[in-house]
Amino acid sequence: MIPKKVIEIRVSKALYRSKLPDLDYSINPYQGCAFGCIYCYARHFTGIKEAAERWGEVVAVKINFVEVLKREILRGARKGVVGVSTITDPYMPIEAKYQLTRNSLELLLKYGFRVSIQTKSPLVLRDYYLLKAFREIVDIGMTITTMDPSLAKVIEPGAPHPLARARTLKKFSKAWIYTWIFLGPIIPGLNDKEEHIEPVIEAAKDSDSLVVFDMFNIYDITWNYMKEKLDKSEVMKIYKTVKYGSEGYWSRIRRKVFKICSKHGVTCIDFQWYDPFNKWSNWINWRKAWYKDKKRRSIEFNFLDNWTTG
Repeated sequence: MIPKKVIEIRVSKALYRSKLPDLDYSINPYQGCAFGCIYCYARHFTGIKEAAERWGEVVAVKINFVEVLKREILRGARKGVVGVSTITDPYMPIEAKYQLTRNSLELLLKYGFRVSIQTKSPLVLRDYYLLKAFREIVDIGMTITTMDPSLAKVIEPGAPHPLARARTLKKFSKAWIYTWIFLGPIIPGLNDKEEHIEPVIEAAKDSDSLVVFDMFNIYDITWNYMKEKLDKSEVMKIYKTVKYGSEGYWSRIRRKVFKICSKHGVTCIDFQWYDPFNKWSNWINWRKAWYKDKKRRSIEFNFLDNWTTG
């Protein structure tokens, strides 16, 4: 979806320390998001008031973003894992015009930063050959909350079709790039039933992707928006479950997800879970294991590329 209004702004900083435990930095070349997902926590962290209040309609473009990012890198920013992006989608349709994500990726990869992309958009395929060339320091995640297009239209009104997202991930996986699906948030009464979860796990199986799943958290500005978009009965069920019964509810959901994952032979991780005695139980350690193994695997991948193309 093309936003109704685009605001061009200038910034003084591009590379931010991330508060997410699995990332060192985050970059967000845009503020606001044209996909307008009703559950998105990013509204709470969007500094441009109009973009936050008119979610899905207004997007701010940081027109000098790449220039600032380059300056920060050349000044000696310590290398680490960069999330692209954390409070917007880096591949909204306007990215085709501004190419801030593309140019940022070229810089980050050139200077040896590891890049973790999370998007809902097949537009990421535009950068297929760039990402393939640096696959030893790249992973790509696709958010898929449901494979049901009718439900997706309600909770992600401007986002690309879930099937298009799954097919995009499969293409990257075939290029020996690490891929993962973010199944989140899982919202009580909306996408928490087996008939919603299992098709997402099947898509992960088809693309040989890991699944990271997460619960729904309530932020005031997001919650008020959801109340406008959903039936009153749905809203009350979500609120009561998340506010007063989340622990027991989430235990049941975790068991359900792991059961489906086991059935299909897919590795699934609860984003919130951390077990210091089991390094494979949490997302942070999975990332570390990926990166440790990538240098060796990239040599194997290059060999396979040459072998399959003759």
